Amino acid sequence: MRVSNVTVRKRLATVLLFGFLIFLIIDIRLGYVQFFIGNKLTALAEDSWSRDIPFEPERGEILDRNGVPLATNQSAPSVLVVPRQIEDPAEAAEQLAAILNMSKEEAYKHVTKRVNIERINPEGRKISHEKAKEIRALGLKGVYIAEDSIRHYPFGSYLSHVLGFAGIDNQGLTGLELYYDDELKGERGSVKFYASAKGQRIPDIADDYTPPKDGLNLNLTIDTRVQTIIERELDNAEATYNPDAIIAIAMNPKTGEILAMSSRPDYDPANFRNVSPDIYNRNLPIWSSYEPGSTFKIITLAAALEEGKVDLTKDEFNDPGFVKVANARLKCWKRGGHGHQTFLEVVQNSCNPGFVELGERLGKDMLFKYIKDFGFGQKTGIDLQGEGKGILFNLDRVGPVEQATTAFGQGVSVTPIQQVAAVAAAVNGGILYTPYIAKEWVDPITGEVVSKTEPQPKGRIISEETSEEIRYALESVVALGTGRGAFVEGYRVGGKTGTAQKAQGGRYLENNHVVSFIGFAPADDPELVVYLAVDNPKGTVQFGGVVAAPIVGNIMEDSLRAIGVKPRENQIEKKTTWLDPQLISVPNVIGLSKSELAQQLVDLKIEMSGDGSVVIDQAPNPGEKVEQGTPLRILLGDEKQQGGE
Repeated sequence: MRVSNVTVRKRLATVLLFGFLIFLIIDIRLGYVQFFIGNKLTALAEDSWSRDIPFEPERGEILDRNGVPLATNQSAPSVLVVPRQIEDPAEAAEQLAAILNMSKEEAYKHVTKRVNIERINPEGRKISHEKAKEIRALGLKGVYIAEDSIRHYPFGSYLSHVLGFAGIDNQGLTGLELYYDDELKGERGSVKFYASAKGQRIPDIADDYTPPKDGLNLNLTIDTRVQTIIERELDNAEATYNPDAIIAIAMNPKTGEILAMSSRPDYDPANFRNVSPDIYNRNLPIWSSYEPGSTFKIITLAAALEEGKVDLTKDEFNDPGFVKVANARLKCWKRGGHGHQTFLEVVQNSCNPGFVELGERLGKDMLFKYIKDFGFGQKTGIDLQGEGKGILFNLDRVGPVEQATTAFGQGVSVTPIQQVAAVAAAVNGGILYTPYIAKEWVDPITGEVVSKTEPQPKGRIISEETSEEIRYALESVVALGTGRGAFVEGYRVGGKTGTAQKAQGGRYLENNHVVSFIGFAPADDPELVVYLAVDNPKGTVQFGGVVAAPIVGNIMEDSLRAIGVKPRENQIEKKTTWLDPQLISVPNVIGLSKSELAQQLVDLKIEMSGDGSVVIDQAPNPGEKVEQGTPLRILLGDEKQQGGE
């Protein structure tokens, strides 16, 4: 059968058209691959060839407000293997096992595992530099040493509950390490090399290095000068009283900055695995809650003064040793009571019936309003994990007895940090601040401040005039009342004692108290608030004025000097007892001759140095008060030297 030319031409045209369409589709596909998804496909191919050796970032350091390192990093290399590059798995396993103190069988599992990269864990994690050097010296193909680091706490248990600790992967687990983990941890880097399907390195392709991004450094509000003093005093108290626990906080009342925080029992963050979780998970200054006792009376006092319910010097009160409220008989701590007294003396004597009277004058609604305004019953918002809220009576369940006991600090449960923040507001002029501990974030490379925490006032609770009255009343407590153990010569210290029974199973324990003291100084312009609580001190009378007040006095005296606070004039003269050491004022002996010196000093021991016949310098300075028998060190010279020549 003969085919016409027309038919042939049609068939040829169809074939050409079909071929054109096929090539057009291929060209479009090639163009799409080349220009639109070429980079993506190249990246996927490279990913299939590439192997990453991770490089961990340096975790940000934690430092005190003056740049003292509190949490740093130490280099600790880790061992990685690329199993497909191992030429003799049995030999490699034997050599690695000998250095890493592991079995050959376990090492062999690592070097023959069907993965791209295997981390020898835990034996090869964060090893010593000596072991890393030994492994490098083996020259084993497929075995790599990756740079890594481990967290280091240079002062051991110092500030342990605040700092917390980081785990094996440098992840924050407790304390500030957990709270600010995102800012501290940084971003991981890596070295990328390329390998064939058999795992062998491709020699003509250069390695890619992505540097890690280190975490930010954190500067705290903590002042190690104050922290060290508190740590010392807590160690001494622990040795003296063998208590169940001790808690201490120091804060700047004008800003809310935490200057020191510590508790016992404590722990070494480097050895947290050897410590009970109940110890390292509980930061007692912010977690624990208990009846505050008489330190809570400051809140009742503030409310009564602000509402005009009492005049401390004019209003009077008679304390027979108890007060009857409803069917309850509430006792004063002093058997027989304090008798007739002004309300200033009620504060000085920490008289329970007197504060019951103030609570009644306020009424339960007003009393509990101020308690809540001062921050009780809610978290302070401090930037630490695990803060407690304490426990307050529901207002609809507060009867006359509950109102009375609350007024003197019994039947409510508060945290130490709540008390510090509240008392700071009472004495700083009336402003309640959020306590905080992270001061600023710093770039570790440039040293520039990335962000800074500013003081966060929550609002005014009382007036400046009321705050001034409170400061005077609490200064008189330390000079004339139950807080005399905290008196510091030359510094105007105010404060309040606390002695609270501990409840268990719905009943109060016998001879088992939390004794406390909260103090501030200088009383005319507070720079420091210090709270200390000792849980069940042994071998002593369990009163806040006996145990806690002297410890706070020691902390105050040394801390105020350490932070540069000058002594004050117009200090209320301390009321002394026969137990108190007798103090005398140091005379001015500069310019006196040796013979005149002998006539002047009868109660001080003289220690002379220098050549000459005239006193040109002395220590202690004129006017300071010291105990009888204190050495007076004098420098002798001639008259020309006197006056600075």
